[in-house]
Amino acid sequence: MEGGGAGELQRAAAEGDLERVRSLLDAGADACEGNHEGMTPLMLAAQNGHAEVVRALLQAGAPWNALNPLGQCAGDFAMDAGHQEAFDILLDAGMQAELILGVVARQERKVEEGAEKPYLQQRVEYSEGKLLDEENKGVMMAWENPLMAAHAKAICANGGHVLNVGFGMGLVDTAIQSHNPASHTIIEAHPEVYKRMMETGWGEKPNVRILFGRWQDVLLQLDSYDGIFFDTYGEFYDDLKEFHEHLPKLLKKGGIYSYFNGLCATNAFFHVVYCQLVALELARLGLTTQFIPLPVKDCLDEETWRGVYHKYWQLDTYFLPVCQSEEEENEEDQKQ
Repeated sequence: MEGGGAGELQRAAAEGDLERVRSLLDAGADACEGNHEGMTPLMLAAQNGHAEVVRALLQAGAPWNALNPLGQCAGDFAMDAGHQEAFDILLDAGMQAELILGVVARQERKVEEGAEKPYLQQRVEYSEGKLLDEENKGVMMAWENPLMAAHAKAICANGGHVLNVGFGMGLVDTAIQSHNPASHTIIEAHPEVYKRMMETGWGEKPNVRILFGRWQDVLLQLDSYDGIFFDTYGEFYDDLKEFHEHLPKLLKKGGIYSYFNGLCATNAFFHVVYCQLVALELARLGLTTQFIPLPVKDCLDEETWRGVYHKYWQLDTYFLPVCQSEEEENEEDQKQ
């Protein structure tokens, strides 16, 4: 249909002809149809920085999260080309849609739930700097080591008592121990991982307390902490949100919280949308969030993923979340 309505709409969108775009949409042109390269009118408008055309196409029902054959969406094109206004419009559209519908999260969950059996019922294998499940999906890998060191440094900044949810290969817990916390509580739900923890001496460390089970099942055994890290495998965005609802009780005033930021880590724009969603969610709970960019491109090559079924991380930069309770600062303000 290159010569038809869709082709005309694609050209008008690429050229930024807002009046023509509106006229074609009013005449029934398909706002979603892609060209021979899979580029939709929204992608073309975003790629060329035509912000008002982007807005008009979104209002006409063009999906913000449609992907071309290379897995890129309109937000990726705006972001890569540095078109800030178009990017902001698409980011707002993505956040509003995900707040209401959670389309991307549901799609990812549907794919994961296609596994033969839940993660906690699967056997796991430790080998060559990897922890893999039965389907050879990476639960945790050695390339994450510098990230875990940075997470540990952040949550241990206040000293005191620290909680980690999800042991895996023990990368973050080993880093936490290097900061000599007053106490170090670890929650681990997988029976084989728990067995390995005990075999490798974690149960004998004087400042370590290990709770075996899902975090949801051991909540009543938890105290309040100066630093908390959350990194579970086999759970989803909804589970992270559920954990966040407990942070006001679990995190001390002025305490620091962080989590493994792997949401939508195969698409850069979707990842940004979820970074902002989590920051918004935590702000509602009284926490400020900053994201510290850590380049990871040099840590990852084809050899890294050898024997791993799914590349769960495909971005060049890791945005490490550092979230802190605002309450202590507010109390200080009240005293002045």
